[in-house]
Amino acid sequence: MNRRDFVVGTAGTVAGLAAFPAGLSAVERERQEGRLERRALGRTGEKLSIIGFGGIVVMDATAEQAAQRVRAAIDAGVNYFDVAPSYGNAEDMLGPALQPFRKGVFLSCKTQGRTRTEAEKELESSLRKMRTDHFDLYQHHAVTKKKDVETILGRGGAMEAFLAAKTAGKVRFLGFSAHSVEAALALMDGHAFDTILFPVNYATWTAGNFGPQVLARAKEKGMGILCLKALAKQPWPEGAPKRYAKCWYQPFDDPAEIRQALRFTLSHPVTAAMPPGDETIYSMALTQAASFEPLSPAEVEAMKAKGLATKPLFTYPSADA
Repeated sequence: MNRRDFVVGTAGTVAGLAAFPAGLSAVERERQEGRLERRALGRTGEKLSIIGFGGIVVMDATAEQAAQRVRAAIDAGVNYFDVAPSYGNAEDMLGPALQPFRKGVFLSCKTQGRTRTEAEKELESSLRKMRTDHFDLYQHHAVTKKKDVETILGRGGAMEAFLAAKTAGKVRFLGFSAHSVEAALALMDGHAFDTILFPVNYATWTAGNFGPQVLARAKEKGMGILCLKALAKQPWPEGAPKRYAKCWYQPFDDPAEIRQALRFTLSHPVTAAMPPGDETIYSMALTQAASFEPLSPAEVEAMKAKGLATKPLFTYPSADA
């Protein structure tokens, strides 16, 4: 039986975002036994699974492996898929595997092209490889420096390509992913984007002061909030073997820790988390998220303490911005 929770938010919600947990009272949630919870994506009218499928999961896979991984995600209730040209051959593998399900999923793509010409070229290539006539969401990818924000939003910048593509029906919604607080805030001040894709992680939030100010601004603007790096444990320790080729950081790989890390991120008023691209860890994330419940007050304090004792991947202010 379906259980739907539709709760109207209050003015105090935004102020509460600066502290964790802010609670889920302002989030429209749709839950069904044995399936991933779905949440509203800002003002878009869409509802996405709380776990997304990143294209890196099928990077370097065989066609048969890619089809199997996509099918397993669909069966678990995933309806949010994301890819980018920078993910190796992920578009080539995900396009055919996802094609049978395209009409029933929310498909997002990204570009690191900062000029109009670069973004237009990548968009057309991605549409062709993904075997679709449109993306539900198109995003400026991995924006870190404020000078890149100026290029994107300036004359001849990638934003011109985004707006033209929306007018042409090639994209439905516009967003960005960012790896610095400074770039995220500048982009939100520069355009009324529909979504943001940003790291929300137990260590960056508590030890890095990285995230509270961004989520507060995004919520204030009614944006859909999508999350990166939920399962990042820490930077790879010096001298430690990097056992996961698809992860540039050390990920959680213990089921219990994966569960708690996901619960930290999803206990915020966000829509979805994107796990790492390693297929084994991704599979564990699907399993652990299927029975999501928000952290209890005692668990919140435990995660805060754990985060404060960990070296974060990102900090605010950023030396790279």
